[in-house]
Amino acid sequence: MKAMIVNQYGSVDAFEAADIPKPSIKDGHILVKIAATSINTVDTMIRQMGADLPLSPAAPALLGMDFAGTIEEIGEGVTDYNVGDEVYGCAGGLADLPGTLAEYIVADANLLALKPKNISMREAAALPLVGITAYEGLQRAGISAGQSVLVHGGSGGVGHVAVQLAKHYGANVFSTGGGDTQLSLIESLGASPINYKTETVESYVQKHTDGAGFDIVFDSVGGANMTNSFEAAALNGQVATTVAMTELDLTTAHFKGLSLHVVFMLIPMLHNYRREAHARILSDLSKIVEAGGVKPVVDDSAFTLSEVSKAHALLESGKALGKVVVTV
Repeated sequence: MKAMIVNQYGSVDAFEAADIPKPSIKDGHILVKIAATSINTVDTMIRQMGADLPLSPAAPALLGMDFAGTIEEIGEGVTDYNVGDEVYGCAGGLADLPGTLAEYIVADANLLALKPKNISMREAAALPLVGITAYEGLQRAGISAGQSVLVHGGSGGVGHVAVQLAKHYGANVFSTGGGDTQLSLIESLGASPINYKTETVESYVQKHTDGAGFDIVFDSVGGANMTNSFEAAALNGQVATTVAMTELDLTTAHFKGLSLHVVFMLIPMLHNYRREAHARILSDLSKIVEAGGVKPVVDDSAFTLSEVSKAHALLESGKALGKVVVTV
């Protein structure tokens, strides 16, 4: 089968076309003919850092995590799917799991679900990693109707799904962004936009919560921005973040009695730990998408499998609006 392989980690030009064996079916797995795959920030990190990132596969490596496609064969023990079903998931491209920059993947049945019927393969491929991340963060924070929720980075991959999910759950949603394009997208998704470049945390907390703070802060920016999240959160509030690899002063979090939730959605893939939770989340996300609660935002760019280097370059440029998707 056709694939794009990384023989030596490094720049966006690291990808090379290759013809590799079509994977064989295994018990508990499903053979999927891939229609589309999307590029996530972690994909670019693996390509850049290679062995310096513990979760990177050994070269030559088949990268790519997200996919949408059609089932061609079903392994022993799998009972919930049929040949011909359209599915989506996040199931490879790290450690010992072959990725999605190829025509086929043999994926663990616990890492996928039936794709939403009302969106395209390209849109479905954009959703799994960011959708699971946003869903997990909001659920762990105990989201419920009527709460005030602040999403940092609401125009990004994870952030734009978190905004829509929070709205779906009945929350009052606010989101930070920078520049007219990002703020317009945030507003179109149903959140009240906040320009972090011109508004201080103190000013927007006062403006939107009368100084009380937000019940939940979902921080898809993370790092040093977590101090802003602590400042913006209400007493006994919840802070969920996707980027916690940093050193921080937790004094504010202590005196507010905050709960911090670190979301690292790759754990089930890396450690074969509770993978069935991802299938359940993806199934739930499909229902939410079909009900009109979430619609993935996909960048207007169009890339084929042989153009994956260009797709990585676009994501790294910061100029993409929505997820960058590759058609296989």
